[in-house]
Formats: sequence, structure tokens, C-alpha cells
Amino acid sequence: MAHVLIMPKQGNTVESCIIVEWKQKEGDTVAADTPVCEVETDKATVEVPAGAAGTVLKILCQEGDDVPVFQPIMVIGKAGEDYSEALKAATPEAAEAAPAPQAPAPAPASEAVKAPEPVPAPVPVAPAATAVTVPLPVHTGSGAGWQAVSPRARNLAQAEALPLAGIAGSGPAGRIIEADVRAALAGRPPLTAAAKDALRAGDAVPAGIPAQGSGIGGRVTLADLHAGASTPAAASSTIPATLAVADEYVDTPIKGIRKVIADRMMGSLATTAQFTLSASANATHLQAFRDRLKEAGEAAGFGKITINDLVLFAVSRVLPSFQYMNGVKLEGVIRNYRNVHLGVAVDTPRGLMVPVIRNANLKSLAQIAAEARQLAEACINGTISPDQLTGSTFTVSNLGSTGIESFTPVINAPELAILGVCGIQPKPVMVDEDAYDIQPHLGFSLTIDHAAVDGAPAARFLKALCDAVADIDIWIAR
Repeated sequence: MAHVLIMPKQGNTVESCIIVEWKQKEGDTVAADTPVCEVETDKATVEVPAGAAGTVLKILCQEGDDVPVFQPIMVIGKAGEDYSEALKAATPEAAEAAPAPQAPAPAPASEAVKAPEPVPAPVPVAPAATAVTVPLPVHTGSGAGWQAVSPRARNLAQAEALPLAGIAGSGPAGRIIEADVRAALAGRPPLTAAAKDALRAGDAVPAGIPAQGSGIGGRVTLADLHAGASTPAAASSTIPATLAVADEYVDTPIKGIRKVIADRMMGSLATTAQFTLSASANATHLQAFRDRLKEAGEAAGFGKITINDLVLFAVSRVLPSFQYMNGVKLEGVIRNYRNVHLGVAVDTPRGLMVPVIRNANLKSLAQIAAEARQLAEACINGTISPDQLTGSTFTVSNLGSTGIESFTPVINAPELAILGVCGIQPKPVMVDEDAYDIQPHLGFSLTIDHAAVDGAPAARFLKALCDAVADIDIWIAR
């Protein structure tokens, strides 16, 4: 029987992967360890091996598809083999994409010509402004009106009150997938909850859905649906021709890791009471110590240690004394950890990623610096393991190299706090009753979840951290 390759589960928290690139095409011969495609999770980019030797009989998904884990993506077997039964056995839903069995051609195998598979006629896309009078569910049986719809696409359409009948599917055999629903939603204005309820109930919309509603942020309200109202802003949408030209802008789909970052940030702000404390540490000794390490060179094992590495070291040593800062907030529980699993925010071409230095409080400065560098390189190269991006108990985000003096970092939920590291700025310091000196100071912005940590305890932790950074050479000598 043919081998059906399924989308593998890349880590415990990964629910779907985006196919970035197919490395093989139908008809190619592959070995079991041949990479057939590259997929992007919400955390990393990985290659998927064939899993069996043979010929690529069918590619079931397209580049750019967001495919749930354990769903078939490719069929591998003997050339000309009927794979419909194997595909049906792999998953009931995949049977919708399987072609009907065909009788073998009378010609010899060497001369046989594979008949082209029928291409389903595209379903026309209804304009967003037409009246919505059809029920939301799409018939999923057989016969007239039947159209395959993935569960994720159906759930999203139901949640957004979007009729599936007018959507052309881009999945196998014209199957409507989640990306198709999101593309249709991109052409429709946002709706209020009441408006969605009305559409889900099948209420007629005489004037159709307006291009812009009268609600907050241009949302279409229930009154807009029944009156066909449009706001003055919508009526006066006389955009200059120069701004309406397509090459004046670039649309980037919000998907993959960008979508996950957006969802997590919004979720973090929606579920936590965040506020930020700011302070600065005298960086005189910090800079001098870093210069000495740089002079010692790589031969001594300290040449590549950065200011951020020294900050990570200081955080790992101070946190155990303030255990209430080192933990996560779960459902009705605040879990504090004895050891520090330090998240390090890394800026990558694919978005912000947070790899974890586990048990950082038990590692030396050189070990922390080496691991932070390795994790950052893996994030940037797309080779980071999903397991290396989970389990942090406190996160450090450094924008100091950009010259930022203060900012409000967003908590990496479900953690209790995040430390923002700012740039080094000169500040006056009183050295005598009538004398001041200008000395460098490293700024910190500490955001905490006030539902788990009060302001005064958080301020005590931040002060202790500033003291440790100011005397970093003493802390390293401990």
C-alpha cells in the first residue's frame, strides 16, 4: 500500500504548520530520508523527510497552506499505484481529495500514459457587499451542492458569520481551507457581535454589508445591516488616484509566526494587569569589566561576552532571592520556580522569538553567553527546536543597541514579568555635597502582572538588580 505522509507534530504546542516550499514534485523518486518539503511552525522552520522510499504520487497541499498536524500532505508509492484506499485509511477527511479508482491502461507499463485528473470548476466568489440571506453551513454530504470544507475553515467561518457558499476552495479537489476563509474575511469589514449573530441566524440584509460601518473602528453594526448605512467616512472615501494604485503598497498576510506573535501579545494584554517600572544602574564598572574581558580575548574564553550577557548573568543571580518574580500564572494558580529558566528575546527576520536558557542560575557567565549566542543563531537561521522555545519563567528583552532610553515590554505570558534593557545614557551623580560627576547608566524597564506581583515587591527586585549590575565584577567573583 502507498505511504501517506502526514504533517508531523513539531512540539507539544504546535497545532499546524505552513508549507513554505516543496522540495520534490510529483513523479520524483525519493528515499525515506529525503527532505520533501520545508514547513514553518509558529516557532521555527524545519524540513520534513519522506518517511518511505518510492515515487511521489500526489502532493495534497500547496505552498503557503496552513496545514493542521496529522493531516496528509503527500502520497508516496510505486509509479502508477492507486493510492485512494491508502489515503482513505489515513484520515476520513482526506478521502474527499482522493481520485476515483481508474482501470489500468491496456498498454504496457513502459508506454502507459497517466490520464489527467479532472480539475474542479472554480466556485465564483461573491462580492463582500451583496446581501447575505443564505444559512452559514455548507452541505457536507454528497450530490448537488456538496463542497469539501476543512474543520478549521468551517469553525472560523461560523465564528465570523461568513457564508461558505460563495468561497472558492484552494485545497485539494477544491476543498475550502482556513486560508480561503481568511482571504474572504480580508475583503469584508469587521462586524459587531450582534451583527454576526444576525447573519448566523439567516436574517436578510436588504442593502448588503456596507463597506464601512458606524461602529468603533468602522465595525458594521446590526443597524448598519438593516439600514444599509455607511458612515460619513465611508461615503467620503475619495482616495486620490495615486494612492489607489496597487504598486503603492504591499500586503503581507498575517500568518505563521507573525500571527502567533500578534495573538500572544493581544492575549497577554487582555489577560494580565500590566504596568511598567523604570530605573537605571550605574554602568561604570559594567563597561570597565566588559572592556577587560574584550582585551583578554577569545583565548581566555571571554572575547565574545557582551553587555547583554552580563545583564543575563545578573538577572539569573538576583531572581532566586526574589522568587515571587520568577514564575508563571496558570488557571487560578501562581507557580514560582526555584531555578531560573531565562527567556531571551531575539529579533529575527521572521519575527520575535524567545529561546530559553534553562537553569541559568546554575551556569557560569561563559556558559550563559555561549548558550545565548547559540540559541540566537538558531532562531535567526530557522533551525531552533520548538522545545527550546518553551518553559521560560522570566524574559529579558534588550533594545539597548538601538539607543532606546525607555519602553514598555509586553509580558511573555504566562510569565509574571519581563525586563526591558535600554541603552546606556550619561547621568549626573553626586560625588560630594557640592560636586557632581557625569557617569554612564544602563536603563531598565520592568513590566509586571499586577494581578500576581505588587508594585513595591517588584521595585525591590529592580533595585537589587540595579545594585548587582553596578557591582557586576563583585557578583561574578562570588
